[in-house]
Amino acid sequence: MLEDKVQKKRIIRVGSRASRLAVLQSEIVMRQIEEACPDVCTELVTMKTTGDKILDKTLDQIGGKGLFVKELDEALRAGEVDLTVHSLKDLPGVIPEDLPLAAFSKREDPRDVLVLPKGAAEIDMSLPVGTSSLRRSLQIKELIPGVTTAPIRGNVETRLRKLDEGQYSALVLAAAGLRRLGLEDRISRYFSPDEMIPAGCQGILGIQTGPGMDRSIAERINDKDSMICGLAERAFVKVIGADCGSPDTAFATVNGSLVEIMGLRYDADKDLIIRDRISGPAADAEALAKELACRMMEK
Repeated sequence: MLEDKVQKKRIIRVGSRASRLAVLQSEIVMRQIEEACPDVCTELVTMKTTGDKILDKTLDQIGGKGLFVKELDEALRAGEVDLTVHSLKDLPGVIPEDLPLAAFSKREDPRDVLVLPKGAAEIDMSLPVGTSSLRRSLQIKELIPGVTTAPIRGNVETRLRKLDEGQYSALVLAAAGLRRLGLEDRISRYFSPDEMIPAGCQGILGIQTGPGMDRSIAERINDKDSMICGLAERAFVKVIGADCGSPDTAFATVNGSLVEIMGLRYDADKDLIIRDRISGPAADAEALAKELACRMMEK
């Protein structure tokens, strides 16, 4: 009887990268869809992307964020999956018109965090802090004078192993990923957004739908505040011309009908980090983000 009921449900195939974190994130969305749509049953389809396969180079060296979505986009267009789940911060600035962003998840903790080796109480200044993000590298050097950084690639578990093996003095990672992996106990320090502005859209999951897919299913789990913040942060990054290797970023927060957007721009010629912020009606978040980006480009 139970099998008959399940068989009568509409099956939605959810495409995901194959990493443990990506799968956990997709499962969050799948549970939300099944709770919101009792007549739907979800099915996970995983695949390795080009970005997952090349681990000896930084993203800007191998072609940028698009390498993490290429195979998933192709699967959507081919009808092999009905929707895909991504860390929104990993999506390229331009989304194909035929693969729209249909929903945004409720934002997980957006902050960056410091992770020390097991048993360590402070940073060993003789070793570098592991991060492949120029944004994180610049900001932690401001916060902790004298610290050095070095690139690190691989999934979260791989990075933690390299840290505990003694290759790095610490790591700077996203709180959201550690929390979703159940590794919150590894966090040694949270950086407030005023100390370290997070990557645009950090902590938000983006759901894309394929051609002909009924978007209303994804829209039922859409979080309005996350959508406002995600679209604003993406608008800032696009106007300011940031790419995957750029430290330029924005972070938005919604408080009732108002939004505040913090921006960071790095002037490489002057080796200067520029920060600014803007606030106004949440309904105008994207326009405010663009205004902030234009203003900061003039500084």
